[in-house]
Amino acid sequence: MKAFRTSSLVLLLALTVVACGKKETPAPAAPPATQATQPAAPAGVTVAAVNLGNALGADKRVTAPSTSFARNDTIYAVVETLGSGNTTLKARWTFHKGDNVATVNETSQTIAANGPAVNEFHVSMPGGWPAGDYQVEIFANDKSAGASKFTIQ
Repeated sequence: MKAFRTSSLVLLLALTVVACGKKETPAPAAPPATQATQPAAPAGVTVAAVNLGNALGADKRVTAPSTSFARNDTIYAVVETLGSGNTTLKARWTFHKGDNVATVNETSQTIAANGPAVNEFHVSMPGGWPAGDYQVEIFANDKSAGASKFTIQ
């Protein structure tokens, strides 16, 4: 009987040691945070390029870009835009002589773009342009988007 008690006591002691020595398995590492998606491109229309010429092709682009024109030329300003949305484009044509600047023509058009687009402005002068320095400035929603200088020979 004494041997049974001793064995039971040893067995109980061994179970206690095993139970106290039990280690918890660490929790699995959290999955890495998902990478943030790229922000969406800003909405709206931006002016990508302005080209001047005296003739247009079937694609509404100038056939031969130029910054020098003859007195009887019709002058085209082709405005290439990117983006989508409604935007008002304006072309302000001016004559420059020294410090004096005179507006020759100002026209605007509202576009509803849905991706890259080509838009056209033009001016002509019955009786011919006076020789000199000119400029066309393009505005998108009343903010200047760039200017191009040209001369009339």
